[in-house]
Amino acid sequence: MKTIDELLADGVDGKRVFVRADLNVPLDGGTITDDGRIRAVLPTVKALADAGAKVVVASHLGRPKGAPDPAFSLAPAAVRLGELLGRDVAFATDTVGESAQTTVAGLTGGQVAVLENLRFNPGETAKDDAERAAFAGQLAALADAYVGDGFGAVHRKHASVFDLPKRLPHYAGYLIATEVGVLKQLTEDVKRPYVVALGGAKVSDKLAVIDQLLGKADRLLIGGGMAYTFLKAKGYEVGISLLQEDQVPVVQEYMERAEKNGVELVLPVDVLVATEFPDLKTKAPATYTTVDADAIPADQEGLDIGPKTRELYASKLADAATVFWNGPMGVFEHPDYAGGTRAVAQALVDADGFTVVGGGDSAAAVRTLGFDENAFGHISTGGGASLEYLEGKTLPGLAALED
Repeated sequence: MKTIDELLADGVDGKRVFVRADLNVPLDGGTITDDGRIRAVLPTVKALADAGAKVVVASHLGRPKGAPDPAFSLAPAAVRLGELLGRDVAFATDTVGESAQTTVAGLTGGQVAVLENLRFNPGETAKDDAERAAFAGQLAALADAYVGDGFGAVHRKHASVFDLPKRLPHYAGYLIATEVGVLKQLTEDVKRPYVVALGGAKVSDKLAVIDQLLGKADRLLIGGGMAYTFLKAKGYEVGISLLQEDQVPVVQEYMERAEKNGVELVLPVDVLVATEFPDLKTKAPATYTTVDADAIPADQEGLDIGPKTRELYASKLADAATVFWNGPMGVFEHPDYAGGTRAVAQALVDADGFTVVGGGDSAAAVRTLGFDENAFGHISTGGGASLEYLEGKTLPGLAALED
């Protein structure tokens, strides 16, 4: 895989360089609530611009239906990118149309432009190879070279991620190079003890990675909504907690495999329960109780791991040489149910080993709860991409850069 350093060494002064970034930031109306993904691509964009390239940045945002939708415009991201770069950033109001062509043609060396949301064009996400290829061809006409730096999208077989690199000289940006290097530390010659903490809502989203980790990790800590399927598999009453009943047999098999393989599988020993889900808009104080994990009332649901579990998980993370964490331990968006996620994050901060926060809600939680990002070994920008890499899957965006 060629890197941006090789492109810079060859010289980019006056060349049009297409940077496939991941500017898929959370928005509250037109306000960006977490600019982490924009900041992650800054080193690549700045290096190219400083070297005199005409930088064309493109990304998706959200899930529009293949047509323009103001709610998913990248205009706020373009403004924020300009603020962080400390220079004006032009914005094209379409992807490959008149505005994009005029905007790119008007760039001079060292200037940056952002194209409108790639998913406003149906060719970006098309299942049909020919339709995707046609859109990639239109994008290729806007550039002389391609830099892939949108790690959060590399697991998607989309036109700008998979098809476009084949049409231009292509290179990995600094972010992707860093992300791949980190993931190799989690899969090749791992320093032990290797502890993985998994949370989030659905156990079905994590089954494939658990399957792989049962042969690699020394210890698995389970939290979040997915924990209740594990507790059900142990024969516990889980009340009205989030439960995937159809996955119970699979989870039981994985628990047996863990014991057979000598992998320590750690489940919550107590949980915070309530009769209703908290109001995440007003953040009104919740009414909850703490119960043992085997004593959840039939009319209540678990919303966070309890204090004994927090201490237990912190102790299981304390001696780790390598840690991967993906998924919150509870409904961290509400202050009353953020304690479990905060405890795991703090345990990673306190650990002496190499700690990786696996993107998605985990990365959002770290920022929401006010942790210093530099206190972690690495915070990934792509939760889904990280998980699929750990599952051993071939990621289309990385495969395209390796050709």
